[in-house]
Amino acid sequence: MAKLQKQPTVVAELGRPETAAETTARKAKQSYLYKKRKTLNNLIYSLLVTLGFLALIVLIVPRGTGDFTTRNVDVQQLAEGASDTFGQTVANPAVGDKWLAKQAKVRFDREELVTYWYIGYTTPSGNYAGVAQGHNNEMLPADARWVNKQLEGKKQTGTASFAGYNWQVYDHSSDSADSSNVLWAYVTELPQATLIVSGTGSEAEIRDLAEKTAVSLTE
Repeated sequence: MAKLQKQPTVVAELGRPETAAETTARKAKQSYLYKKRKTLNNLIYSLLVTLGFLALIVLIVPRGTGDFTTRNVDVQQLAEGASDTFGQTVANPAVGDKWLAKQAKVRFDREELVTYWYIGYTTPSGNYAGVAQGHNNEMLPADARWVNKQLEGKKQTGTASFAGYNWQVYDHSSDSADSSNVLWAYVTELPQATLIVSGTGSEAEIRDLAEKTAVSLTE
């Protein structure tokens, strides 16, 4: 019995069977459209997953300032423990009750190879003030590059003498506290460290902190 040959499929749009070239083109178009739909579906799916992940983060991450507003760490206690790590006595200024110490810890600047004791305060006026006492690996005062980095590249504007030290003065009070943490700064060199007292508080606040910091290191 002779084998029947399969008749070409008549395509409705053409009113006749497809040619081989038309069949190849149709399949290529179908493959392209399938991949395009798949890519779009994957994109939408990925977007939905990302949005869901972001929503989860918003739900689980604590909002607000936590205890920062009222936080006041015990600088004296932390200073006693830090002196051994730092290798020398660290500053412990006797500020009043209206000064709130937000942080007090030993830090290490890997770029400048400077170890420094840092205290961050909220001043009585509600502004920022910081103490940074730094030495290099040879237990000598940190150099000018570290000072420049701590002071955001600000230039020295004068000098002053108080609390038994000669200080470099940085008066940038005309700058905005929104764009800089250094509106006032006092810098001096101790026998084994460089001392920086800076912040966005008033001149009186930053100088008062500098004086009390120096006194705490000579008592």
